[in-house]
Amino acid sequence: MRVPEPRKGTPSPRLGEAEFRARFLSQFKDDAFHGLKAELDSIASAAWDAYSHERKSPQTRKAGPEFHDPEYDLAVDWIDARERIRAAERRHEDPAQKRRILLISGSSRSEHTCPGEASKSFRLMEIARGVLQARGDIEVEILDLARLASEYGRNIHPCKACFSTSPALCHWPCSCYPNYSLGQTQDWMNDIYPMWVAAHGVMIVTPVNWYQVSSPVKLMMDRLVCADGGNPDPTLTQGKDARLAKEIELRGWDYPRHLQGRLFSVVVHGDVEGAENVRRSLSDWLRFMQMVPAGPLAEIDRYIGYWKPYATSHEELDADAAMQEEVRNAARTLLEAVIAQKEGSMVAAGSGLPQPREK
Repeated sequence: MRVPEPRKGTPSPRLGEAEFRARFLSQFKDDAFHGLKAELDSIASAAWDAYSHERKSPQTRKAGPEFHDPEYDLAVDWIDARERIRAAERRHEDPAQKRRILLISGSSRSEHTCPGEASKSFRLMEIARGVLQARGDIEVEILDLARLASEYGRNIHPCKACFSTSPALCHWPCSCYPNYSLGQTQDWMNDIYPMWVAAHGVMIVTPVNWYQVSSPVKLMMDRLVCADGGNPDPTLTQGKDARLAKEIELRGWDYPRHLQGRLFSVVVHGDVEGAENVRRSLSDWLRFMQMVPAGPLAEIDRYIGYWKPYATSHEELDADAAMQEEVRNAARTLLEAVIAQKEGSMVAAGSGLPQPREK
């Protein structure tokens, strides 16, 4: 079997010590740090040592007998993330547990940072939450992606596209982060993966940003690539050995579907253009992961205040009773599908719900 050699040739991103220290210290501009120059210089020296020796995962332990290579040194962070995902899987599969629905607000806007105002996505998500929480036998988990822009230490680092080298190189959960040597820490995805795994239904409410999903939603989507075909055993590839990963894939890769069978609903709202395309893009992505559409009423693309001033968009939502009811219907449809799936009677749920009035 011929194994292609990984292609090389891009310029090195490595920094010299002077540039590294300048970048590292640039985050301490506040006057509160002015009296700490000696301490910061010492910390910068330690950070340079970690960077120059490429200590991505400074804390590791032996993989143990359940892995292909028991003697491989796995990152403690990755082991912890894996254990949380396994606990979420057990919860998902336990028939004694309540059904769980994950509600996601995809806007980066909130009143807690520069925009100075809550997002319509958050408001629509709250409408859906009200429907779902009216039932006592459903647990609702909230993922508000606006926290990426407003909360200290919340990051979703970009996907490095390991999957395109080989699915075997894309580990489940993602092992690319944290990377302590590059300062790529406080990555939120290790909290987000278990949310998706534990959920029986997922509802995404998102705005249109320049004909696309919002930046936070796209970051999450890309980092969920490992949930569809990703390798649950990094020792198979000895960490990130690209050539070995190619060889493993070419021998035959079983492409595990880690989110298969979970139900979904998508609500997309725009103001001018792109809502239909974004809704289709999200739905196609979720279907490709072999997640299941809850029903026709669970997928919505609509405009709020079409071509009207942004300043009055929340008032337009206040007046749009039809849009609000469509969101309730989407939540009801997802709820019906989750309950029907539990009872073994999954059908095209929501077909009998009342339709919103025409404007």
